[in-house]
Amino acid sequence: MTKLQSRLTQRGQGMTEYIIIVALIAVAAIGVYSYFGQTIKGQTAGMAAEMAGKTAATGQATAAGAASKAESSAAKTSNLGTYGNEQK
Repeated sequence: MTKLQSRLTQRGQGMTEYIIIVALIAVAAIGVYSYFGQTIKGQTAGMAAEMAGKTAATGQATAAGAASKAESSAAKTSNLGTYGNEQK
């Protein structure tokens, strides 16, 4: 292998590792958003209203709090023993 080929191989390996790390971060972000989606949606709506100069609606804050409590209780009942069981 020549010096140029060696450099190109290392550069390709570095790019591949970078792509894998970015993909893992994206998958983790999607998972977090899907798990805490309703809470994030309510909080984001409240912040957007506040930044627009309006008072955040009480309903948005209440909805975010209720979603947070529901997801917290779901997290307590979900574990590896209940993996694969549908919860309704």
